[in-house]
Amino acid sequence: MRLSKGFWQTYKEIPSEAEIISHQLMLRAGLIFKSASGLYEQLPMGLRVVKKVEQVIREELDKANCNEILMTVATPSEYWKETGRWDSMGPLMLKIQDRAGRELCFSPTNEESVTNIFRKTVKSYKQMPVTLYQINTKFRDEIRPRFGLMRCREFIMKDAYSFHVDKKCLDEVYQQLYTAYENIFNRLGLEYIAVEADGGAMAAGGAKTHEFQVIANSGEDKIIYCVDCKYAANLEKAHTIRVKLPLNNSKDALKTVDTPNKASCSDVAEYLKLPIHQTLKSLVYTSIFGEKEEHYLILLVGDDELNEIKLKNFLNSDHLKQSSEAVLNDFGLVKGYIGPVNVKSDLKILIDSEIDLNAAYITGAQEKDKHLANFIVSRDLKNFKQVDLRISKEGDNCSKCGKNVVLKKGIEVGHVFQLGDKYTKAMKVTVLDPQGKAITPLMGCYGIGVTRVVAAAIEQHFDENGIIWPAAIAPYQVYLGYIAKTPEVKKIANDLYNDLLKKNIEVLFDDRELGPGFMFKDADLLGLPLCVMVGEREFLKTGMIEVKIRKTGEKIFIKPEELMDYISKNINV
Repeated sequence: MRLSKGFWQTYKEIPSEAEIISHQLMLRAGLIFKSASGLYEQLPMGLRVVKKVEQVIREELDKANCNEILMTVATPSEYWKETGRWDSMGPLMLKIQDRAGRELCFSPTNEESVTNIFRKTVKSYKQMPVTLYQINTKFRDEIRPRFGLMRCREFIMKDAYSFHVDKKCLDEVYQQLYTAYENIFNRLGLEYIAVEADGGAMAAGGAKTHEFQVIANSGEDKIIYCVDCKYAANLEKAHTIRVKLPLNNSKDALKTVDTPNKASCSDVAEYLKLPIHQTLKSLVYTSIFGEKEEHYLILLVGDDELNEIKLKNFLNSDHLKQSSEAVLNDFGLVKGYIGPVNVKSDLKILIDSEIDLNAAYITGAQEKDKHLANFIVSRDLKNFKQVDLRISKEGDNCSKCGKNVVLKKGIEVGHVFQLGDKYTKAMKVTVLDPQGKAITPLMGCYGIGVTRVVAAAIEQHFDENGIIWPAAIAPYQVYLGYIAKTPEVKKIANDLYNDLLKKNIEVLFDDRELGPGFMFKDADLLGLPLCVMVGEREFLKTGMIEVKIRKTGEKIFIKPEELMDYISKNINV
């Protein structure tokens, strides 16, 4: 591509609305154009990167025997109503009516559409397993779009869906796609961690689900990671063990202690001159399942926090919320002084797994300005369940190997789910098994945020001068320019450009006749792997051509006859 014929504009200033580096650099380097809040057009340089990401994805999914299709962006409401998601997706789903009054939406995801295709096409186990995928536009009406392509409203996504006669088959294909994802992100040159995750409303209860997280300081997700055994989990899912600290092993009887105006565990611990881990935190939550409401008293170690997702999953709740003051009053609970002793029997008690059942703790006394000392769960409480409910912390012990874990920030770029029969059952899909019996097939779902991958790659690969593209997804492989006034040296640059094209090397030829300062800044900002500069002074003096390696900043001088061989060997490094 000759830049004199191209469509590319760069900018010196950092856009005021761009908070993270990928958003800043994508706008400054002319990769994207903002049309409205959360809506970005892909410009030529940015689109080339997107297409390269898509090509890597296609190649690896084709190896895994996946079949590419293309579904419509606008989908009819009927499918969504079958699964109940027409209403449950809420304002994330952008809904419209056509001229005939038929309801449609701009697809935020495509489980319903692909399941409809499957049920109209596949009738026998002999046609399974089958995996269908597409690379297409999605629209989710984010309440607060931000960070450029990281959390926008319209984006490009690869979504794949597999169908199976049994769980064994689902597990096998899940592993195949998991491996394909590893291959994809390795080829894209990304540092990532595959972490255990919570499937939320998407995955079947207890089913496998993993996130592929690109490690970056700007990441919105938090990851618990063990350097020793490589255990990794999203903070929502992670199970770790508290570092053991001295506990109160007293067997003294319960006693009431005064704690005037001390409602929090930290205040109580400080007032009683005790470590906070010898106190218990009491929380009251209401779980809603269908039309049924149940109320729970949750106990945690004083310096731990509740993981609401773990609680919601354990209770299998449709909706979970902290209980209202009216509920507290109904149970005779005093806010700030709640405890588990002598509560009403219909208030169910859950105790976090890190509470020592035989240690003595401080807990609320159900009376303002009062707490109970020497509370021992195994002695003073009869009806309770002990489950993992806490949020893991950096410095905890790994539940697999016992070593300390660290906390990392990540950007979710891929997610694989086992959906089970959630959608096939709702949409009444059946196939015939080997015995001729109608069964409901199981599904898997596998997503990659294509445009998010581009942003995440920049978050990992940049310096103070601009982007440093991984070779596999750089918009071009070589940036070629010249600093010359004489026709002879300009001809050398033009000949070099033509030679690179003949070798099928992707070259961006800066023939705009700009000053060297502008050209060097643009080259660094765009961040192609190699920058080749034909300098008149250097060439006439030494016969050498300068090559700069963008990743390291190293400059070397090469004879023209050796240049092509060097470029061919180094463009993919």
